[in-house]
Amino acid sequence: MMKLRLHALDVLRGLTIACMILVNTPGTWRYIYPPLGHSVWNGLTLADCVFPAFMFMMGVSMYISLRKYSFRLQKPLLLKIVRRVIVLYFLGLFIYGLTGFLDTLHSSYGEPGAWQAAFASLGDIRILGVLQRLAICYGIGALLVTSVRHHLLPYIIVGILLFYYGLLVAGHGFSRGPESWLAQVDQWLLGLSHMYNDHGIDPEGVLSTLPSVAHVLIGFCFGKICLERTGLEHRLNRIFLNAAFCLLAGFLLQDLCPLNKKVWSPTFVLVTCGFTALLLAVLLWYMDLQKTLHHTQGLVVFGVNPLFCYVLSEVWIILADYLPLQGRSIHQVVYDALAMCTGDNAFTSLLYAVLTVCLVGIIGLVLYRKNIYIKI
Repeated sequence: MMKLRLHALDVLRGLTIACMILVNTPGTWRYIYPPLGHSVWNGLTLADCVFPAFMFMMGVSMYISLRKYSFRLQKPLLLKIVRRVIVLYFLGLFIYGLTGFLDTLHSSYGEPGAWQAAFASLGDIRILGVLQRLAICYGIGALLVTSVRHHLLPYIIVGILLFYYGLLVAGHGFSRGPESWLAQVDQWLLGLSHMYNDHGIDPEGVLSTLPSVAHVLIGFCFGKICLERTGLEHRLNRIFLNAAFCLLAGFLLQDLCPLNKKVWSPTFVLVTCGFTALLLAVLLWYMDLQKTLHHTQGLVVFGVNPLFCYVLSEVWIILADYLPLQGRSIHQVVYDALAMCTGDNAFTSLLYAVLTVCLVGIIGLVLYRKNIYIKI
């Protein structure tokens, strides 16, 4: 059963990474289908569920990988955790640094001091972001699960979410403006030049990292259920039951605590964890009980090298936007060619994103067939 369980996790990771690329690479931001765009503030779209789904699965994978160390924080494990945190964090810095460097060089190209300005832009690199959040939450989560008894984790999760909710209520956290404590802390610790400024708030900001840690810990708890030494039907029932509880709790409490990705509200944590856990349960049922593995290989190629595929897509997006081809960017040349056939609209924008997913998938397929797994 172990192999099939891991296969199901690979499929879900692959689906998530493919969706992350799809959401991040439209042909033009002028035209996108509503489900592929993030909520402006309160609310939930399909795009809002993608990144938290990957964080949930990081927690599940954490249980599987740390199990062989018996969840004991010994020197080899500590070094492994620290190494992964550093690699993930600096990859995030590299992506934002490359974006700022090429953007500055492109905008001032041909002017005196263009290269100096491009290098100077690295001084305003974004400190926090997607990969940085993954790094921080993985590090804190791994240290917690190897330092405390696992029966205490649900209490820690609830404590984190309640404490963060108190911060949101006391600190005007649901207000999209400078009066929010989230905005004030982000600007004080990070500085406006080092953050993605959404009305003064960074969507991957400092305080919202707290519930993100809870997100990973919830995934860890579900990973523990997946590997229990009980019958598969019993494990699936427990996953379905706990997933339903998370979903119901999140939706029922949204009047008191709105669903909000930008502040990573506690209800957002519960709903997205419940949604991802349901998907995982369905895949386990489909593959273990139904003994069905076909129709999944296209997703596995993303799932076995998830972070590599994500980083590759980010680098491709940056290079396609700034590398010239026939006097324009590669992005613009390809999009215009598609628009000549289908028009300048949301479908063409989606088609460009699908092509990007296929490009990354082809590279992932080559790695998969050669049994090359790049661990980040």
